[in-house]
Amino acid sequence: MTTDTKATETKAFEADVSRLLHMMVHSVYSDKDVFLRELISNAADACEKLRFEAVSHPELLADDPKPRISISADADSKLITVEDNGIGMSRDDVTEALGTIARSGTRAFIERVGAGNASEDTQLIGQFGVGFYSAFMVATRVDVISRLAGSNEAWRWSSDGKGSYEIAPAPLEAAPKRGTRVVLHLMDDAVSFTGSYRLEQLAKSQSGHVPVPITLIEKPGAEARDIADGTALWVRPKSEIKPEEYTDFYRGLSGQYDEPAATIHFRAEGRQEYSVLAFVPGSRPFDLFDQDRKGRMKLYVRRVFITDEADLLPRYLRFMRGLVDSADLPLNVSREMIQESPLLAAIRKGLTNRVLGDLAKLAENEAEAYAKIWENFGVVLKEGLYEDHERREQLLKLARFRSTTSGENWRGLADYVSAMKEDQKAIFFMAGDDRARLEASPQLEGFKARGIEVLLLTDPVDSFWTSMAPEFDGKPFKSVTQGVAELSEIPLLDDAKKPDTAATPEVDGFLAFVKAALGDAVSDVKPSDRLTESAVCLVAPEHGPDRQFERLLNAAGRLDKTAKPILEINPRHERVLALAGLGDDEQAFKDDAAHLLYDEARVLDGDKPADARAFSERLARLIARGISKG
Repeated sequence: MTTDTKATETKAFEADVSRLLHMMVHSVYSDKDVFLRELISNAADACEKLRFEAVSHPELLADDPKPRISISADADSKLITVEDNGIGMSRDDVTEALGTIARSGTRAFIERVGAGNASEDTQLIGQFGVGFYSAFMVATRVDVISRLAGSNEAWRWSSDGKGSYEIAPAPLEAAPKRGTRVVLHLMDDAVSFTGSYRLEQLAKSQSGHVPVPITLIEKPGAEARDIADGTALWVRPKSEIKPEEYTDFYRGLSGQYDEPAATIHFRAEGRQEYSVLAFVPGSRPFDLFDQDRKGRMKLYVRRVFITDEADLLPRYLRFMRGLVDSADLPLNVSREMIQESPLLAAIRKGLTNRVLGDLAKLAENEAEAYAKIWENFGVVLKEGLYEDHERREQLLKLARFRSTTSGENWRGLADYVSAMKEDQKAIFFMAGDDRARLEASPQLEGFKARGIEVLLLTDPVDSFWTSMAPEFDGKPFKSVTQGVAELSEIPLLDDAKKPDTAATPEVDGFLAFVKAALGDAVSDVKPSDRLTESAVCLVAPEHGPDRQFERLLNAAGRLDKTAKPILEINPRHERVLALAGLGDDEQAFKDDAAHLLYDEARVLDGDKPADARAFSERLARLIARGISKG
C-alpha cells in the first residue's frame, strides 16, 4: 500500500503551542528524564480507554486482548520508540490531540514557567496536561503513527517542533494493528537514553506501577523483555508496598513530581466492595482555586478504567489524587448512569468519611505533617464548613487557625476552648483580608487587655462559614466586630489597673451629641468596653452580617442596602474627655469633631472617610483652630 500524498497536510501550531514547543526544544528544564514517564502515561491511558470501550464492543480487541506497552531503542539510528495497543487515534483525533491542543492548561503552563520557577519544571509538565511535548526536550523530530481500534486506516503525524506539523495517511503494513507508536529521533546529546539499563531504570522508577505490562526491546532484532507486569498497585497488600512505590505511583497518577503528603490505601468490604488508593499532594495543584475545577479521582470497575471525572469526593476535597476500583458497579452502562448509581453514592460517602478520618488521625499523631497539609489545603477544606452541614463537626476538629496568641503556629479549636477564660461564653474571631491589619485593629484592644484569644480569619470563605452560626463544643462563634463585646464580666489581666468603666454625665452628653450630629450615618453611638487605647471603632449590629462579611456581600452585589454601623466611643480616652468638657459655645467645633471621630473609625476599619471633601474641610478647620490657640 502506498501513501496518498494528496491527503498529506501541513499545518501550523497554534501560537501558545508554538511557544510551548520553543521552550521544550531549547531545553529550559533541568530534568529531561520526564519525557519517558509522560509517553508511558499516555500509552497506559490509551490502553485503559480501550478496556472500557471493549466492554460494550469486544470486537475491538480482535485477536489481541491483552494490553501492553513496549519500549525499543536503537543507538545506531538514535531512535527510541514507545508503542501501545490501546484505543489508537483517527485523523481527527491526531489533529486534536497533537496539533491544536485546545486546552486551557497550555497557556497557564507557559505563564507559570515564564515566572521562572525552575524547581517546578518537571512537575509542571505533567500537571498541566502537556506531557507529550516533553518529547521535544530530547528529540529533533517526533513521528506518531496511530490506528484507531476497528479502523482500516492509519495516520502519521510528524513535527520537528519548530512551528508546524504534518499529517498524512500511513501504510497499514507499517502501522500498528491497533494503537499508537511514538518514534523519537534523538538529539546527539540524548543518545545515552538508548542504553538498556537507563531505559529500564527510568521505566521502572517512574512508571513501574501503571496497570499495563511494559516490555523493553534493547536493540533491533532482540527479544522483548518484561520490565513491569502491569499488576495494579492498589490490589496488592499494603505490607508488600514500599514507600517509594507509592511515591512513583502517585507521580504517574497525578502528573506532579512532588512527594505525597499522605497516602490512604484500603479495601472496603461488606455491602459494597471497593479498593481505594488516594494521596494528599505535597504541594498545591495549579488549578486548586479554579471555580470549574472537578475532582481528580479516577473510577475503575474491576480494574477497567471508567472515568477520571467521577464525583467521588466533595468539592472541598478536590485536591485529593487517586482512584477507586469497585467490584460491584456495572460495566455495561454509560458513565453518566454510573454517576447516578446509589452504589456510587455509598462509595462517595464511605470514601469521604475515610479521608476525613485519616486526616484526623494524622492531625492527632503527626501534628507537624498535618500542619503542612493545612498550610496548602486548609482554605479549601474550610469550604466544607459552609457546604457540608453533616460533617461540619468533623471539619471543625480538623480546622486550624492563627490567632492573637498563636504567633506563626496553627491553633486547633480544642486547644482554643481549653484555654478560654472562666467567664468567656463564645469563640471570638475577627475576619478580614490582611492579618497585620487585623492584629492592629482597635476592636481587639479589650480582648488583648483581658488575655482573650481571638481567631484571625483571612480567607474569604471564613466570612461565609462563620455566618452559618456554627458552634464547637457548645461554644458559639462570635465576631469581635459585631454586637456587644461581652467583656464586662471578664477581668483585665492586671486587675489593679482596672479603670472606672462608667461614663461620666459629660461623656454621656457628648455621645448623645455625636449621635445627633451623625444622624443616619450610624445606627447608634455607644460607650465601648472593647476599647482600651483607641478613641473609636465601628461595629456591626448584633444581628446580620459582621463588618467583613457585609463588605464581601456588598462587593458581590448581593446586598440591597448595607446596615448602619454602630460607633463605639472609648469613654475613658483623653481626647473624648476633652471634647466632652467643651462648653456650649464650641458647638461648631464639636460637630466637626463628631464627624472626624466617625471618619477616624472608618479609616481604622479599612474604609475611606465618608465624604473626602467634607473630611478635608473639617481637618483644615481643626488645624486652624489649633494654630490660633497655640
